[in-house]
Amino acid sequence: MSKVIEVKHPLIQHKLTLIRDKNTGSKDFRLLVKEVSLLLGYEVTSDLPLEEVEIETPLVKAKSYVIAGKKLGIIPILRAGLGMVDAMLELMPAAKVGHIGLYRDPETLKPVEYYCKLPSDVSERKLIVVDPMLATGGSAAAAITFLKEKGANDIKLVNIIASPEGISEVQKLHPDVDIYVASIDERLNDHGYILPGLGDAGDRLFGTK
Repeated sequence: MSKVIEVKHPLIQHKLTLIRDKNTGSKDFRLLVKEVSLLLGYEVTSDLPLEEVEIETPLVKAKSYVIAGKKLGIIPILRAGLGMVDAMLELMPAAKVGHIGLYRDPETLKPVEYYCKLPSDVSERKLIVVDPMLATGGSAAAAITFLKEKGANDIKLVNIIASPEGISEVQKLHPDVDIYVASIDERLNDHGYILPGLGDAGDRLFGTK
């Protein structure tokens, strides 16, 4: 079974409180999502392989380390996942960015795909799928399935808030995908929203409903 890493760093927990607050406007909400994403990105990249190289400092030659292994890819699930991309690119500026567009049917709560644009070499990359919310798990599981169908074989999922139900759904369908979250919340309500949650992340990021 995949690992679930709940990152309880004090800075994340403080910023998460502000993100949840209904009085936080879109400008501050976007900044806070970016800041939390940076901190989560630090954690999700902690196991990247290194290789030793020789460099010359202003004083002497020295052995040091650079990131080795597979190239990286960042895959936001549209639209809310876009709020996490800039932070990930600050940490991994050489990564390529793909996009998967999914929306949740309000009747069935099932994901419907409407857009997909991926790097041509996804099978050669470590992919980091980002979406602020992991609610029912349907969208994340569907996105991961689609990536695997395109040849991806090394995938991690990063969310700010997750429900136990969403985590279980992703683990059931993709036991090889580790999940990184800032908070595992209590449960879903009857409409598939996370409680206590933060409302609709896309609406709050972009000021639309």
